[in-house]
Amino acid sequence: MAATGTNPAQNQGPWRMPPGLKRSLPFYALKPWVKIGSPILLFEHLQKTYGNVALYKFMGTPIVFINDPDFIREILVTQAGSFVKERTVVRMKTLLGEGLITSEEPFHMRQRRIAAPAFHRQRISAYACRIVASAGAAREKIAAGSVFDIAAASMALSLEIVARTLFDTEVDDAIRSINDEVNTIMGLYNFIVAFPRLESFQRLPIPGLIKFRRSRARLNAVVDRLIREHREDMATAAARGEEPDRGDLLSMLLSSRDELLDPHGAPTGQFAEMSDPQVRDEVLTIFLAGYETVANGLTWTWYLLSQNPEAEARLHEELDRVLGGRLPTLADYPALRYTEQVFAESMRLFPPAWAMGRMSIRPVELGPWRFPPGAHFFFSQYMMSRTEE
Repeated sequence: MAATGTNPAQNQGPWRMPPGLKRSLPFYALKPWVKIGSPILLFEHLQKTYGNVALYKFMGTPIVFINDPDFIREILVTQAGSFVKERTVVRMKTLLGEGLITSEEPFHMRQRRIAAPAFHRQRISAYACRIVASAGAAREKIAAGSVFDIAAASMALSLEIVARTLFDTEVDDAIRSINDEVNTIMGLYNFIVAFPRLESFQRLPIPGLIKFRRSRARLNAVVDRLIREHREDMATAAARGEEPDRGDLLSMLLSSRDELLDPHGAPTGQFAEMSDPQVRDEVLTIFLAGYETVANGLTWTWYLLSQNPEAEARLHEELDRVLGGRLPTLADYPALRYTEQVFAESMRLFPPAWAMGRMSIRPVELGPWRFPPGAHFFFSQYMMSRTEE
């Protein structure tokens, strides 16, 4: 039975806090629902014990677990101006810089406008052709009836697709180096997020930070070289009167422009483009979003199909009926309704991005609750998909 009352200590002063843990989270370190790297266990305990809005604290910071869709909409849409991205996202800036995932307004909106042409329908159609070609080639390498690691195969396929669509290249040493360094840094993610006042200690000789700095430096060097080579190739092509755009995402990011506006919102006739460091941040963001998360989504989909043979049979029936044995094109997408539903259900049950958060920058009211500036709010797509009401 979910608790509906509040702790008296949580309602002192102007703030009205929801029910939740009375002590700071480290006090519960030996509880089975507190495990570093597994916050879902904590979320499940909070939802079961206190309901869809629950409070806990860490080092004096109030943290609110939100599992109510109306309140989540308030945070992300209606009252979005009262929030910024919270510490776990901010700490991602150590890897992604000011990319679209981590940047705040108004810089975020400017980057979105510059990057938008890279995702126009014509560009998506070109990417689709490369994606299908890579997937088809990967399929041909699998012998009928063979047993193989679908997670590893999905990772390899996603890496090849990212290499082709983002950089217009094969999976060479540079791409493998980016992959290795990103994996190293993501392996340090929990350490980076949990480290108190990380920004003040980044230069200290702490083993985890030394490893992070070296990996980040190598990563930046590889991506900067790819950007520099792309710019040189595009300039050479333009000088020859040839089309400089190679059809990949990086080419589009390097050639995109955004018209500047005056203080009244009127066009000025002047245009801005991304600097090389900004391009690097977006490249790393796209690489991270388009590689491991896609591979994980594919892996869970194959797993779920293996557990649901009727759904698997229906999926293959639709593919055979619509495609007739040929490879798909983007034009086939509207007719593959059940295929889309299969992937959507897989993403609902096992979302690769399974939680997100915000931090309040001013007093915020959500229903009967009133929160101070500096409160953190977490909500989980994984949890929302498993809540009955």
